[in-house]
Amino acid sequence: MTTSLSPTLKLAYDLISRPSVTPEDAGCLDLLGQRLEKLGFRLERLPFAEVDNLWARKGDQGPLLCFAGHTDVVPTGPEENWEFPPFEPQIDSEGYLRGRGTADMKGSLAAMVTAIEAFIEEHPDHEGSLALLLTSDEEGPSVNGTVKVVEHLEARNEKIDWCLVGEPSSTERLGDIIKNGRRGSLGARLLVKGKQGHVAYPHLAANPVHLAAPALAELTAQIWDEGNDFFPATSLQISNIQAGTGATNVIPGELEVIFNFRFSTEVTAEELQQRTEALLDKHQLDYTLDWTLSGQPFLTAEGQLVEATQAALLEVTGQPTQLSTSGGTSDGRFIAPTGAQVVELGPLNATIHQVNEKVKAEDLNTLSRVYQQLLVKLLANR
Repeated sequence: MTTSLSPTLKLAYDLISRPSVTPEDAGCLDLLGQRLEKLGFRLERLPFAEVDNLWARKGDQGPLLCFAGHTDVVPTGPEENWEFPPFEPQIDSEGYLRGRGTADMKGSLAAMVTAIEAFIEEHPDHEGSLALLLTSDEEGPSVNGTVKVVEHLEARNEKIDWCLVGEPSSTERLGDIIKNGRRGSLGARLLVKGKQGHVAYPHLAANPVHLAAPALAELTAQIWDEGNDFFPATSLQISNIQAGTGATNVIPGELEVIFNFRFSTEVTAEELQQRTEALLDKHQLDYTLDWTLSGQPFLTAEGQLVEATQAALLEVTGQPTQLSTSGGTSDGRFIAPTGAQVVELGPLNATIHQVNEKVKAEDLNTLSRVYQQLLVKLLANR
């Protein structure tokens, strides 16, 4: 029964019960918008293509503190593999809230809204402005979600000063990790051309696998940078290699290689492209190379937001926290280039995207208190 649950857990239940598999929103934005409108937020629905987005703001003065997140979740996989139905949230005997999106990231959304409600009740005349930027396109291509909303805000010169993204950043306990940056992501599709032929007559063919192998070996052995105090060294990983017809007696005519750079602030995407192409040219390959830049690296090394987030966690949990830029990308990559200070703080990420996704129910209540204390530090004690 949900009647005995905290406001945060009640809202989490309601959100998780909506099967918002990306890019579907399944009414989550309507639910959250109704709560925010009662608090005096102005709601602006911003649909782009099949994606629904919400920009909700309360106040017109700076500084502007924004909570950012997504209502969409990844597919469940075969539901018969789940111990509980993925869209029927339940708290198990060990105190875990189970269901798709509990950790990534409907639990954070519930904590954000209840934190804002409690903060406004205690500080109705707070300084500055509050906003939420919500999308249903984070788990998908991420082309019609946060990035488009940010472009819309930039076009009218509406600036975010501080942004907290509710991605599940914690590893061993709630709040042990704050993400204060992320590596950039640069993908590439390499097509090496050869000449198809019979394996018994290699002199009449040109095997692109053999031709490309020395270049790929050199490419993967490259040291791109040494990293820095906040970022590990840039990494290149080959994720897919495809060649051939499936027959054992045919030399393939072309080779496709897909690889990805996760790169630090010590190198630019342009430098990585130039160095890669120079290496391939050195090996005299006949190739085409298509690049996809998914996000630039960003870093909020210090400042009011990092300090306030660390202090809020210490006051609520009694535990210190560590700054980190590890992991994949997040929508913070679209917000940071506008000049905003950006951090990510959410529940444990141990089960995200997995069958039987779960989060400690009490962690969501604690997270709401941390978010509320952050609001106090930034907008009530100025």
